[in-house]
Amino acid sequence: MTRPSDTDHSPAHILVVDDTPANRYVLATTLRRAGHQVTEAEDGTRALDLLRGPGPLPEIAIVDVRLPDMTGFDVCEHIKNDPATAAVPVINISAAAITVDDRAQGLYRGADAYLVEPVAPDELLATVTATLRYTRARRRAELLAERLHLLNRLTLALYSAADARELVKVTAEAAAVIFRCSVAALLTTPQGSPLVAHTWQDEDGTARADAPQVHSTAAWPQRRDPSGRAQPPGADLPCLPPDLKDPARRRTVIGRAKAERPPVVIVTSADAVTTPDDEQLLTQLTQASALALEALRSYSEEHALALTLQRSFLPESLPATPRADLAVRYLPASERTEIGGDFYEAISTPAGLVVAVGDVAGHSLDAAMVMGQVRHALRAYAAEGHPPQVILSCLDHLLASVEPGATVTLCVVLIEFGSDTLHVANAGHLPPLIRHPDGTTSYVHEHGPLLGLGLAHPPARRITVVPGSLLLLVTDGLVERRHEDLQHSLATLAAVAAGVPADPEEACGLLLERLLPDGSDDVALMAVRLNAVRPD
Repeated sequence: MTRPSDTDHSPAHILVVDDTPANRYVLATTLRRAGHQVTEAEDGTRALDLLRGPGPLPEIAIVDVRLPDMTGFDVCEHIKNDPATAAVPVINISAAAITVDDRAQGLYRGADAYLVEPVAPDELLATVTATLRYTRARRRAELLAERLHLLNRLTLALYSAADARELVKVTAEAAAVIFRCSVAALLTTPQGSPLVAHTWQDEDGTARADAPQVHSTAAWPQRRDPSGRAQPPGADLPCLPPDLKDPARRRTVIGRAKAERPPVVIVTSADAVTTPDDEQLLTQLTQASALALEALRSYSEEHALALTLQRSFLPESLPATPRADLAVRYLPASERTEIGGDFYEAISTPAGLVVAVGDVAGHSLDAAMVMGQVRHALRAYAAEGHPPQVILSCLDHLLASVEPGATVTLCVVLIEFGSDTLHVANAGHLPPLIRHPDGTTSYVHEHGPLLGLGLAHPPARRITVVPGSLLLLVTDGLVERRHEDLQHSLATLAAVAAGVPADPEEACGLLLERLLPDGSDDVALMAVRLNAVRPD
């Protein structure tokens, strides 16, 4: 950090404590002529009352050693032992206590300097200036250390922001905490929407004293100087209070992670940013926010790309057969969650309609890639006419060959065209649910091991289902909830399914409305209404 400009000769507020009016007058007059503000006290008790009272502390206390109620040494110790006043420097002064022992005692008991009267005006002012120089330098160092600590802690908060709205709020809050002033922060979300967070007023002008308020706002003009460099936004920034409309009364800093990106902008009062150290801190905070926004932007772009890829692996259409009416829903996890490997499939084969819902373990682009391979292989094996349990065995062998270590849960159901029989083969997936025409429900609980373990799969379960029944296949994102037993979740699904309409589209909509996925996982849902077998 660079050193700030020298302000050690600027006037200070000084407390003069002396029981002799003539001495107080001489000291106070000398100090006032030099531009200082002086407060006078006639004894130690009055001096301590002034220090403990309301209002700003004096920057220096000049205390006579011989006072009527206590010694100047005692006054100094009281000042130094009180955390509220310990930083106030004390200059002892005396015309009587002038021995080496006296001066040593004063310094040992907390005085920062010791003057012997009569003291020349130049010596008094020079001592005051030297004391101020040291004290102000120390305060600047302490303030800088505190602000660097805050910057470090708040930078972690910036990178922990889950979205752009939280990021702009944390940015404004961080600047307000570090610089102790009103602040506005502006950025453009990865989706292109400008946001502003401000600490001084709400949109309707109502004063606010709590956390920064975040609002959408119109895009602000991007000005450039003759050399093409971007310039900070001007007085047309949204939500600026009247006292910051004047550019001379505010400090505006912009930051970008890349030249072509919209900037992050922080606006503060000019009075709060007065030294080169302050300038660097504000610049670092702005740049940290810009880098955090870039990380959010990169994640958003990668998530959108992965989601597009994932959707491309899902069927574009469902087969239309007289035997069944189908409806599906696929909901990706929230933007804050990695994509998963949930999928569904439906294909008409000579033996009947094959429907399936599965889930690749894990949440990543790799999981989506495995999902694509499994779904396409499932479709190929079904088209070749393999029964459900053989399809599972073939898929298990495929995973062991091309994706060792990957595991998949999958439920495959063959709906015969010529009878009311279903063949259910389940590899570790949630059990399929059947809602019968009378409103009762039942699960097909039998299942084998999940795919990818190289274990044998049992024969498919054969069940007879009357026409008008509704077959529901789901992934765990629809029913599983943290801290909730899975059996309870399945019971809830069955209870809701008992009251849904027979129409598959309406059933899917009502299930999603009643169960309301929490967004922590993808959801794949397939509803199949079984129709009566038509004679050939």
